[in-house]
Amino acid sequence: MIRRIDLRGADRSTLDYRAAVPRADFDVEAAVPAVHEICEAVRTRGLEAILDYGRRFDGVDADDVRVPRAAIDQALEQLDPDVRAGLEESIARLRAASERELEHDVTTDFGPGARIVHRKVAVGRVGLYVPGGLAPLVSTVLMNVVPAQVAGVPSIALSSSPQQEFGGLPHPTILAACALLGIDEVYAVGGAQAIAMFAYGVGPCARVDMVTGPGNIYVVTAKRLLKGQIGIDSEAGPTEVAILADDSADPDYVAADLVAEAEHDPLAGAVLITDSEQLARQVEDRLETLVASTKHSERVHQALSGRQSAIVLVDDLDQGIAVADAYAAEHLEVQTRDAAAVAARIRNAGAIFVGDHAPTALGDYCAGSNHVLPTGGCACHSSGLSVRNFTKSIHVVDYSRQGLQAVADHVVTLAEAEDLPAHGESVRVRFSRTTR
Repeated sequence: MIRRIDLRGADRSTLDYRAAVPRADFDVEAAVPAVHEICEAVRTRGLEAILDYGRRFDGVDADDVRVPRAAIDQALEQLDPDVRAGLEESIARLRAASERELEHDVTTDFGPGARIVHRKVAVGRVGLYVPGGLAPLVSTVLMNVVPAQVAGVPSIALSSSPQQEFGGLPHPTILAACALLGIDEVYAVGGAQAIAMFAYGVGPCARVDMVTGPGNIYVVTAKRLLKGQIGIDSEAGPTEVAILADDSADPDYVAADLVAEAEHDPLAGAVLITDSEQLARQVEDRLETLVASTKHSERVHQALSGRQSAIVLVDDLDQGIAVADAYAAEHLEVQTRDAAAVAARIRNAGAIFVGDHAPTALGDYCAGSNHVLPTGGCACHSSGLSVRNFTKSIHVVDYSRQGLQAVADHVVTLAEAEDLPAHGESVRVRFSRTTR
């Protein structure tokens, strides 16, 4: 069901570990023509195009895309109490963690009359996208909304796919989560057309400054095409987990966590990195049983048997850490002896889950961390969604005559070195009179 990649005995000085552990095919460029057509239609035809795509892609015939406030309130009233309790706990933990991440203004003084302030300002308006395809990802509502609210974003809009089953509205659990968080600007629009709606400002939806949230290849492609028109968080690809484990790991835990990740999507990546042949065999045996009995067996089987999933055998833990760092997983579980010390050696991962009792599913819902994370190896240079994504920095330069005079000669000299004499003159003119 799941293939093996054997790196034991390889020349570590020459082997490209990142290439050795492949990922799912996710060709954004191939989707560009179709998505460009959608974005152009939304830009030129507006709401009419969005409604047309709703009929075509979602099978929903509607005359508006704004979700009525009454429907949002009703969804919360009808929400299962246990689901509500879980959402409230997740919100509380994520909010507490987000508040600790909030950055404040920093002032630097260089002497009398010479000061700069590194000022943190919230983005003015954001559009949050929540997938509604294979599963109603209600947790993604929380992961996007809470850090935006903590950052102080004054205007938040959210969009999710219309569902035939629910009268053309997004899934009611998604609407209930919006109600819990006080979000009442919600749109029943999915896919690339939702990103275009946010970017151009269409119908009842005013243009946003930034769009965040994961989605399918059409959503990712739209974010790529419209980047610059709007800010984006990332181009998220298929979800993935890597589990770094030694012979102390429990094969039942490891197998269960691989299946849990594979449950997301047929393109989901599930990778075990281990120096234990015995653990590899045990996990393979457990997977046969688990996959046959799980609800989404076909989807899980596709993911585990795809090229993006594998058991990677290594010589030792040092090589395992090198493979994990090269792979730069969205989620990395460390199930080894002294797991905290091993986790501290990892440089590249969207989130690290330490020890036997920190499965990736915990991070998906109630750890207090954010589950919108870099995929496709981007964890080597990017971070998960946080308050920082929803703020921007402004340098406020506050100099007096005295402060400018202290560096005036340097400014003039450097301007002349760059053959920009007018730059230097803009400083000289301020000292060409006897008083100012």
